[in-house]
Amino acid sequence: MEALSVVALVAASAAIAGIARRTVVPAPLLLVAVGLVASYLPGVPEYALDPHIVLPLILPPLLHIAALDSSYLDLRANIRPIALLSVGYTLFATLLVGWVAHLVIPGLPLTAALVLGAVVAPPDAVAATAVARKLRLPGRITTILQGESLVNDATAITAYRVALAAAVGEGITWGEGVGMFLVAAAGGIGVGLVLMVPIHWLRTHLREPLLQNTLSLLIPFVAYSAAEHVHASGVLAVVVVALFLGHRSWQVDFATRLQEEAVWRMVAFILESAVFALIGLQLAHVVRKLGSFSVGEAAWYAVVIFVVVVVSRFVWVFPGTFLPRMMSKRIREREPGVDWRTPVIVGWAGMRGVVSLAIAFSIPILMADGEPFPARNLILFLTFTTVIGTLVVQGLTLPALIRVLKLPERDPQSVTLAEAQAQSEASAAAEQRLEELLDDPRNALPGPLLDRLRTVLERRRNSPWERLGAVNPVTGESADDTYRRLTREVIQAEREVFVRLRDERRIDDEMMRALLRRLDLEEAAAYREAAD
Repeated sequence: MEALSVVALVAASAAIAGIARRTVVPAPLLLVAVGLVASYLPGVPEYALDPHIVLPLILPPLLHIAALDSSYLDLRANIRPIALLSVGYTLFATLLVGWVAHLVIPGLPLTAALVLGAVVAPPDAVAATAVARKLRLPGRITTILQGESLVNDATAITAYRVALAAAVGEGITWGEGVGMFLVAAAGGIGVGLVLMVPIHWLRTHLREPLLQNTLSLLIPFVAYSAAEHVHASGVLAVVVVALFLGHRSWQVDFATRLQEEAVWRMVAFILESAVFALIGLQLAHVVRKLGSFSVGEAAWYAVVIFVVVVVSRFVWVFPGTFLPRMMSKRIREREPGVDWRTPVIVGWAGMRGVVSLAIAFSIPILMADGEPFPARNLILFLTFTTVIGTLVVQGLTLPALIRVLKLPERDPQSVTLAEAQAQSEASAAAEQRLEELLDDPRNALPGPLLDRLRTVLERRRNSPWERLGAVNPVTGESADDTYRRLTREVIQAEREVFVRLRDERRIDDEMMRALLRRLDLEEAAAYREAAD
């Protein structure tokens, strides 16, 4: 039954995510909403979030995917605002939320309140990446949000462990807590630095794409487990390794890159869909375990914590954006200017996600002295309502906010022009190299093959420029689009012939598959689908 429940969850969440792609509603929000409703339907099994599964088995691949899609150079260029958010804001939110919860909730010890603060402090990598991808935010804002979400989980998990040690009565001091934090961060980065070079060497020396992609799937789990084994930050280890591999991905052969992209896109789609559905499915489970707190009391506390979480981000983001620029001429010279709209967007794009819920569910039931953990069930409820509140309230209103603020968008013409100029330089280098190779008698080619090689180079050079040119008055297509469509049509005609010859038993299935694969590679080279 458990296996059937998992299959049902994956299948249903994938179907809902597919439906969301045909609507204006972001997939995360639709998945959470459907999960909320489904949690109260009869016959729907109870999906209790297990932190022993989420943290070591779901979080590493999601972080790995997000880091692979990030730009190391862009992250390095924005390291100051990313650090202010991923470390500074996460710790600030932990302290502020914990302090307010301690004041508002009767009988809640400060240490337990700080556990709650650490749990709800980090915006989620999955939510941030999904929303940024859907809304096509300006490049620098997207980089900052992605960079923050890659690192802040490590900050929050470490802060949670420190607060939890104090709450359960392990006698930890503030100095020891800071030491634990620094050791975990330095250890995670160190493990990532140690692993990234040998892993990359192995990826570049394996010649079989299937083996390379098997290794690729294992990498985030290896990095996370190795760091956690030495009590370091597994999150930072995964991020460091993935950033290095993404930055050096061009050194891996093309077959591996093509397979790897397809594999990780599928993994990301399945995991992200299932994760957001799981968030919604927790409602019935959490409400049933409120214990001595009434629903009305818990709802009031939930509103207070939600407001503090949202307000705390603005309280941190605005000074963090403008004060360093006011105080440092070097920052003003090195970083592009910003107006008030940027911190508004960054402040409002603070959705929480499954990591907060997973950490909350890992809170022990009993403390060191055998007493129940103070208000554990209420902390679970407040975490859930904060996650849902930020996803629904901020996630639904963020697109409208971006439209109202009229943030500058990247000019498609300038992007295409930059691509054309880059392709022109690359084509010139390729043509020069071809002429050098042809001077060697060992590289002699028949005329038709040589003409075909030169035609391919010319097509690559001209393709971006054609997108800047005139559009077909009949079809509305550029010359490049028409070329791709015709290529697809003629290849399909060949494909149908190969299938007919197989059905007539004039060729066998093995030969047909080899011929179809050759056509698939030619179609992939001629027609590149835009990323979703």
